[in-house]
Amino acid sequence: MGLAREIVASSYFGTSGAFSAFTLAFQVPNLIRSLFADAALSAAFVPVFSELLEKGNRKDAFKLASTLFFLITLVLGVITVLFTLIAPWLMPLFTGSEFDRQLDELTGGLAQVMFPIVLLLGLNGLLVGILNAYDHFTVPALSPVVWNLVIIAFLVFAKDRYDGDEQLYAYAFGVLVGTVVQLLMALPVLHRLGFKLEISFDFRDPRVRQVLVLMLPVTIGLGLINFNLLINSTLGSLVSEQAPRAIDAAFRIYMLPQGIFSVAIATVLFPALSRLSTRRDREGLIALNARGTRFIYLTLLPAAAFTLVLAEPITRLVYERGEFGAEQTELVRSALFWFSFSLPFSGVNLLLTRTFFSLQRPWIPTRLAILSLFINVVVSVALYDPLGIPGIVLGTVVSTAATTALQSRALRVGLGRIDLAETLPAVARMVAASALLGVVAWLVHKGLDEALGRSLIAQAVAMGLALATGVAAYAAAVLALRVEEARYLQRLVMARMR
Repeated sequence: MGLAREIVASSYFGTSGAFSAFTLAFQVPNLIRSLFADAALSAAFVPVFSELLEKGNRKDAFKLASTLFFLITLVLGVITVLFTLIAPWLMPLFTGSEFDRQLDELTGGLAQVMFPIVLLLGLNGLLVGILNAYDHFTVPALSPVVWNLVIIAFLVFAKDRYDGDEQLYAYAFGVLVGTVVQLLMALPVLHRLGFKLEISFDFRDPRVRQVLVLMLPVTIGLGLINFNLLINSTLGSLVSEQAPRAIDAAFRIYMLPQGIFSVAIATVLFPALSRLSTRRDREGLIALNARGTRFIYLTLLPAAAFTLVLAEPITRLVYERGEFGAEQTELVRSALFWFSFSLPFSGVNLLLTRTFFSLQRPWIPTRLAILSLFINVVVSVALYDPLGIPGIVLGTVVSTAATTALQSRALRVGLGRIDLAETLPAVARMVAASALLGVVAWLVHKGLDEALGRSLIAQAVAMGLALATGVAAYAAAVLALRVEEARYLQRLVMARMR
């Protein structure tokens, strides 16, 4: 649904300077959200909350959640008000020389509309953490779908209430209203679980301090990861006014397999990893982390191969309509091609980071996130001038791969081992199967593209058949190569079919 939202928005605004202004206006509150709310809060809260539930202290667990609810409201409420006041002067600091005064003013105005999502997502992160601790994932999974539907509705029905570039205010208000709806969706499920919000301001509770102490490195770590995207956009604004939006459009395609596979795997395994950590079940934690890592590679290596060999037709099919033309397709294609190399590493990093959080050792991934940010900045700054958009994205690729290697090494030191003896040969077989997928998908698409032409339906058919045949070849290869995770999925699907 997020991709559907991007298709609708891109058909209206292409990669215009105004859309780049919206991209930056959204990324700054999104960065603040990652520092103080949502994922950072949930990552620090779930291990402590799960530990209380595991020990049968349900009352104390609910008291902790209630105290954090009011603390979040107070702190993020103040930050929201402050930022809303200073946004017109702050936002131009993130725009480059290719932005004129009108685009700077638009960036500031859009940021003011969207910044309240920081408070809303902070509260939502807490409520989702409670649901995940109870192994409830349905509403947290469905609420982003509803969020995107609300935004699409605003784009379609409210856009024409504004003139010119100000039509992007419909997008901004859609983001705000969608976030309110997303927050409200969690409440009925919490009620069924028996959670009741109580008036509690016991900020001296040692468990509150425990969450905040855990949250500090988590905040820095996750916040620095989100800095990478803002760095890409800021450097892009030095290349051209279209570059920030082009990079973001490629990032949205890149995030589709991330959201479907790695985010889902890491989200579901995080509470289980936290429970194993609480029980001090080292062997169980090693096994679960290794199995999750292999599942992420099993899904993201073929996804990377597919987007790598078909970056241009994918971009053309997804975006090229309305205000989005062939020139914009080339800009997005160049970013998507290089993003593809970092796809498997980014997915594994997500699970490795959650593993450290479950062990309540968040400073390890935090230090590595700082190093990753430094690598990204150095490589991107060195390459953006001679290479343009590809040079900026290469900074992300290099830093992501380095982080995977360093996190794996740190986890091996912390746990004694991480089951590399089984994981590395399995990944090697998955890489070989992914190469086969890339070749098959490219050949099928090339033949169909020449035979069917470039109408929208023809492009969809060519892409769909290329994907289907490539996936079939990949599935046959990983099963023939005896990749255990693939055989497990085969048994699971066959059992469900029966």
